[in-house]
Amino acid sequence: MLQSPKSRMVGWNTLFYPILAFTSCLLFIYFSFGDFSINSYPRPELDFVRVVGSQFVVEGRPFYVNGWNSYWLMDRVARGGGTSKVRAMMRTGSKMGLTVCRTWAFSDGGYNALQTSPGHFDERIFQALDQVIAEANQQGIRLLLCLVNNLQAYGGKSQYVKWAMQEGVGLSSSNDSFFYDPSIRQYFKNYVRTVITRKNTITGVHYRDDPTIFGWELINEPRCMTDSSGDTLQDWIEEMATFVKSIDNKHLVTVGLEGFYGPSSPKRLTVNPQPELGEWASLLGSDFIRNSKVSAVDFASAHIYPDHWLKGQGFEEKVEYVSLWMRSHIDDGDKELKKPVMFTEFGYSNLNEDYKPSRRDKFFRVVFDVIYDSAKKNGSGAGSFLWQLLVGGMEDYNDDFGMFPWDRPSMDRIITEHSCRLAKLGGSAQMKGYLKDLCLHRRR
Repeated sequence: MLQSPKSRMVGWNTLFYPILAFTSCLLFIYFSFGDFSINSYPRPELDFVRVVGSQFVVEGRPFYVNGWNSYWLMDRVARGGGTSKVRAMMRTGSKMGLTVCRTWAFSDGGYNALQTSPGHFDERIFQALDQVIAEANQQGIRLLLCLVNNLQAYGGKSQYVKWAMQEGVGLSSSNDSFFYDPSIRQYFKNYVRTVITRKNTITGVHYRDDPTIFGWELINEPRCMTDSSGDTLQDWIEEMATFVKSIDNKHLVTVGLEGFYGPSSPKRLTVNPQPELGEWASLLGSDFIRNSKVSAVDFASAHIYPDHWLKGQGFEEKVEYVSLWMRSHIDDGDKELKKPVMFTEFGYSNLNEDYKPSRRDKFFRVVFDVIYDSAKKNGSGAGSFLWQLLVGGMEDYNDDFGMFPWDRPSMDRIITEHSCRLAKLGGSAQMKGYLKDLCLHRRR
C-alpha cells in the first residue's frame, strides 16, 4: 500500500531520533572503549626520548609532541574500578594521534594519599600508579610525570610544610619554606628517590628504566612569592634537577613553569601579561629563562592561560597575545636556552562571557600552528599539551577547560590533523602503529 508523503515523513521522524541516539551511543563506546575494527596493532616498542640541541629525538629522528593532560589517572584507579577508565583515556588519546600524557605522580596526605607522611607510602596507591604506567605502555603512550604541586590540590608544597611543623623541624609555617627548609628538601628528595627507583608490580620494570615515562616534571607551576628576586626558587631547581639526574640519567627533566619572565629579563615589560597593570608576573619568584638554563633541566616548559591573565580583554586580543607569548618562548629556546620548549598546559575557558565552541577551535588552531611553524624550521617549539581530556564517568574531575572528545567532531579533527602533520615531520620514528594508519587514512 502506498504511503502519503506526510505518512512517510512521520515514519522518518519516528526512526530519526532512535537512530541518532544509537549513533551517539556508538561514538561514546568508540572513544571510551575502542572501535570495532578487525585491525589490530601491535604495541609500539618505545624508546627513550633524548634531547639533541633544541629538539627531542627518538631513533635519530625529531620527535614532536601533541599531548594532553589527564591529571586524575592515578586517583581514579585508586578509587576502585578505574583501570577501565584509564585504558579508555589512553585509547582515546591514541585514536587522536596524541603521543604523551601529562599526569600527577603525587598525592600527599589526605584521602587516597600516595605519601601518607614523610617517607611513608600506601602500597595500594602506588600500585594504582603502576597500573597507569602499564596501561599507557600498552597503548604506546608516553607519560610526563609531575612530582609535586605548588597548589594545595593533592597535598602540594603546603602539605610538606605541615608535616615539618608537626614534627617540630620546620623553620617556618610559610608555604614557601618548602623551597628553602633543609628538612623539607630532604622530605622531597626521599619522595623523589622512592618514586624513581620504584619497580612496577605489573610490568616488572623499574620506573627509571621504563621508556614509557617521557620525563619528570619537578613541580606544577612553582611560585616563591616571599623572594621575588627568584634566588630561592633557582637554588631549589638547581638542587632538585641535579638530584633527579643523579639517580636517573635516562629520562628528561623539566621544571613545570608557567613561563613568566623574572625581574632580570627585559621581556617582563613586553611579553609578560598586562605589564601596564604592574609587574606582578615578574614578582612571583620564578623566571623562565634563568630557571630553564639550569644544566640538569633538559627542556623548558610554559603554560598558556589568557583567560586568567588578560582580564577585560576580548577574544581576538587574547589570541593575538597567545601567539606573541608562544613565539617569544620559542625564540628563547632557539637563541638563548638552546633547548626544546614545550607548552605543557593550554586551555580556553567555557566560562568566558563571549564563549563559543568555535572560539575554542580557533584558539587551539593558533597554538598548534605556532608549534608547527617552529617544527617545520627545526626550531625549539617541540610540542603542547591541552588541558584537559576526559572520558565518560570522569565528570567529577572536569573544570571549565575540560573536554570530552566526542562532544565536537570539529575539535577531534583539529587535534588529529595536528597529530598527523607533526608525525609526518618526525618520520618513521613517530609514524607507527595506530598513528601511522590514522594519518595514512586521512590522506586518502
